[in-house]
Amino acid sequence: MHIHANGIRIEVEDSEALPGAVPGALRPDGQDKPVVLLIMGLGMQLIAWPDVFVDALVAAGFRVVRFDNRDAGLSEDMGRRGVRTPNPLWYALRSRLGLPARPPYTLQDMAEDALGVLDALGIARAHVVGASMGGMVAQRVAITAPHRTISLTSMISTSGAAGLPGPAPQVLKALLRPATAAERAGNEAALVVRGMRLFQLIGSPDHPFDDVQLRASVGAAVRRSVRAQGTLRQLMAVAADTRRADLLAQIRCPALVLHGDADTMLPLACGADTARRIPGARLVVLPGMGHLWPDEAYGAWTAHLLAFLAECDLAETAGVATSPAAAAFLQ
Repeated sequence: MHIHANGIRIEVEDSEALPGAVPGALRPDGQDKPVVLLIMGLGMQLIAWPDVFVDALVAAGFRVVRFDNRDAGLSEDMGRRGVRTPNPLWYALRSRLGLPARPPYTLQDMAEDALGVLDALGIARAHVVGASMGGMVAQRVAITAPHRTISLTSMISTSGAAGLPGPAPQVLKALLRPATAAERAGNEAALVVRGMRLFQLIGSPDHPFDDVQLRASVGAAVRRSVRAQGTLRQLMAVAADTRRADLLAQIRCPALVLHGDADTMLPLACGADTARRIPGARLVVLPGMGHLWPDEAYGAWTAHLLAFLAECDLAETAGVATSPAAAAFLQ
């Protein structure tokens, strides 16, 4: 369903929404369920959160809200609103030289989008879960609105601190490869092949993708939406977010950092630094996991998340979840 949040159109899926009803109209038993807000990563859509993961959260008693970030999926195309995309080479050069390089929008704007989704659905507080760039946005939500963040889970993400390792050379090469004529023309087969190659590069060594399943999931994403310029604008927002690391010490909610030890996009050091900077945060390292994994490998991630959320809800019930010691309570 479409909602309007932070002045733009956002596509949302709410596990408790009544079909065809106005946003915020829920099933009879949906009102009292704790909310999990899922925030996806760079260029990815809400369908990248697989149903097996969402269904596990719902079965555990949570109301799950997932949405397309601005410039992704079925949410607002910021280019159509007149938001200009700087030349990426010029933008990168100015950034490298330490010159002002203003992004089309910021991760803080995207955090305000997420909070706007909660506003539109009448949700006061939520467990905030973000993956990759979504983890960065989730960190911004926890910093900006501590009174609305029951807990923070930052998955396969980073603090953004200077000096942390970046993508492996082969991953960076794939990311920077210019689009072919077929890709620029929107050819589905070409776009699917490009997506599959990248996913395989950043996948999990212990949990390789099945080619048939991967082709189907990438194809579904391509048919739903392709926003190359939108992804570039998001990337510029990530690159410009240089102060977030110093702000992580302000986070006071319980925090879980989940990271694979085989991540070739954002290496484990990125997650470890995030956990180090957030007071009381818990770091869980998943062996053999990369930056992406097939649906059937979600079980390990889901188990750690559900255990953490259960502890957070116990702390919430005990009345300590908003105290500065809340994170340490969960250790």
